[in-house]
Order: sequence, then structure tokens, then C-alpha cells
Amino acid sequence: MLPQEIIRAKRDGKALKADHIAAFAAGIADNTISEGQIAAFAMAVFFNGMSRDECVALTCAMRDSGSVMDWQKAGIDRPVLDKHSTGGVGDNVSLMLGPMVTAAGGAVPMISGRGLGHTGGTLDKFEAIPGYQAIPDQETFTRVVKQVGCAIIGQTAALAPADQRFYATRDVTATVESVPLITASILSKKLAEGLDGLVMDVKCGNGAFASDEKCARELAESLVTVAGGAGVRTSAILTDMNEPLASAAGNAVEVVNAVRFLTGEARDPRLEYITIQLVAQMLLSGGLVGTHSEGEKKAQSVLQSGAAVEVFAHMVRALGGPADFVEKHEDYLPKAPVIQPVPALQTGRVWSMDARGVGLAVIGLGGGRTRADQKIDHAVGFTAIMGVGSQVETGSPLAMVHARCENTAQAAINALQDTYTIGEKDDHFVPMPMVIARIEGESS
Repeated sequence: MLPQEIIRAKRDGKALKADHIAAFAAGIADNTISEGQIAAFAMAVFFNGMSRDECVALTCAMRDSGSVMDWQKAGIDRPVLDKHSTGGVGDNVSLMLGPMVTAAGGAVPMISGRGLGHTGGTLDKFEAIPGYQAIPDQETFTRVVKQVGCAIIGQTAALAPADQRFYATRDVTATVESVPLITASILSKKLAEGLDGLVMDVKCGNGAFASDEKCARELAESLVTVAGGAGVRTSAILTDMNEPLASAAGNAVEVVNAVRFLTGEARDPRLEYITIQLVAQMLLSGGLVGTHSEGEKKAQSVLQSGAAVEVFAHMVRALGGPADFVEKHEDYLPKAPVIQPVPALQTGRVWSMDARGVGLAVIGLGGGRTRADQKIDHAVGFTAIMGVGSQVETGSPLAMVHARCENTAQAAINALQDTYTIGEKDDHFVPMPMVIARIEGESS
């Protein structure tokens, strides 16, 4: 079937056959389908959705557009596990989680993405590290996973190439927020990793693509069901994203935050809790612990012993980064020339935040993209972000902005101030639960 006829069928709400979906995905990978056709197909799916079988077909077709890893053949004899976040603000969990799971006995070949929409990307964060090979060749990827146990990289040319083009087009055509497309994009990369188990961190709130619990559950259930249909044991945790997860939002600033977390110098409480929960779930899914509680204790243990930060340092070095990066990370990472406080406009308690607005403010600084081919400024962003529940005084800093110039700094200050709702102080503040729900796959 011609590409335009496949688009027409989906535009008209018809179910697509698996072989037609496979042909369209192959055309995306080999460039015989244009960016305009990709955008039209994405918009048709955005409005008309996909059945479970269609989504499984799209996921598998994009997975099969490239190589699929075989870790047994590569000599990996530990459970091969991964986690994926559906996208948030200040979400640098992967930087700590991969090394923690590895230190606890798993292997983590993590394929990460760039920023999508208002959310930050793990790959963009790692590219702030000088020399780090964020997109190595397949041989290097395999070697590092064997030697270190963990490699956090972007999609190589060999892995799910159809998704690479599709992902970039969705980012700039307002078709990000589609459950079938999010599901297929995430899982095509994850299935190509040859996993034994997968844990999904599905964000829910104003800083997530799924803004309410109903939408988040729909996405989580789609991910768990489609992954199971494709043969990978998967579970999901719904977590709150009504404020940035870390006290930093940007790229280099989130790497600094992660190193401080791993060394024990500073750990944001919300970030630590979610990271521990996800690590425990991964260890449980890989059979490395018998209960979730045991997994939590193991996660804390590898942090306290220093085993996790050793894995992180080894991974950075193995992928071309500085051998002394952990010790001298602030010397290596780019720094913004303008650093200014974001003053609170009134005295009171922070009752809520617009996390999406924080992400958009980072993009406004140059720390994200408005075009698929755009380069980003790794140095810019926010640090010392005051979270929901904090008590502030007029003029006290809500955060520190890291900017390229005075003009962009002032625009970011205004934007960040607009994300805060500050009201009367009282003693009745009750924080939202950080873990909203857990969804287990049938085979998990």
C-alpha cells in the first residue's frame, strides 16, 4: 500500500494491518517516506488512536528496523534490566539509577532520549560531559556493558532507526501527547535492548505529558500491555510531576545534582525517594531481591557503600569522559556566565508550581529545542529550586538562574516567577503522594 493510502486509512479511523504498519516503519528508516508524510501519519494517529494490536505492530516494526541486542551471546550472565521515564522536569533519575542497579547485580544497557517538548532528555545531560560518547558504535556499547555493567547512551544508528526520525518529527509537530505513539517510541528502543525486565516511570501532573491520573494510567497500562504483547516483562509506577523532581533543571546543572546525589554530598528528598522506589522495582523484576522492601535496602546500601558512584565514574571513563570526572566534575562541565537569583514576589508558602512552565523556561534559556536540528546550551538552567510546601519571604530566592546573557536571564526570572503560586502560610499543608499507583504486567 502506498504511504499516502496508509495515512488516509488512519486519517479515516480505519484499523491498519500489521504488514502495512511494518512497511511504513521501514520507509521511515530508509528515508523513502518524507518528513511531511511522517507528520501526517503522526497527526492521524494523534486524533484517531491505535488499537493494542496496531500499537504492538508499530512497536515491533520500529524495533525490527534495526539491530536487536543479544546479551547472552555477548556473554552477559546477569539480569538485563532498564527503566524509562515518560518525561518530566528536573528528572535526572537515570543518571543515578543505572549505576545503582548495576552495583546491585544487574546489567543496564540504557538507551536514552533527547528532550521532548518541555521535558529534559537524559542524552542531553550526558552530552554536557566533555568527551562522553553519547552515541557510540555497537561494538563500544556492547564492550562497555560487559566491562562496566552499565552504559547510558542515545540511539545508535543500528538501534530502532525508524523511531529516531519519528521521534524528531513528533517533537516539532505537536504530536507528542499521543498514547500509542509514546508507547511505540519508548518500547521500540527498549525492546531493541534485549531486556529481561523493564520498569516504567509514568509521570502524572502538570509537568508530565499525562496531566491527570486517568491519562497516566491509560499510558501506563498501554506500556505494560504492549510490552507484554511483545514479550518483555514490564511493570509501571505512576509518580507525581507537579513540580520539578530535582532542585535543578537544565543539563549540566542536573549532572552536578546527580554527582552530588551519588557521592552523598546532597540528595533532594523527593528525588531520592523516587529513585529508591524505581531501583527496588528493577531489582525485584530481575530476581535480584525477593521483596520490594529488600530492594529498597539494597538500593540504599549501594549508595552508602560508594559502589554506585564507582560504577558511574567507570561508565563515564569507559565512554570517553574524564577519568577524574566525579572528583572534578565542576571543572569539566560548562558554566553559564550569568547567574542570578529569582526573587519571590511575596511572602508566604509555595502552594503549587507549574512544572511544565519550568521546563519551558529552560527552553527559553536555550537549554532545549524548538526545532529538531537545534543545538542546545548545556550550561543554562535553574538550581536551588524551591519546591512545593516551602516557605519564602519577599525577595528571597525561589531559585538561581544560569543564563547566557542578562536579557535571557531576566526573561527566565519572569517566566519562573509565573510558575509559582504563593499563598498564606499555615500549618495545614499536606504534600501530594509521590507514588500514585503501581501497575504490574501479567508476566511480571
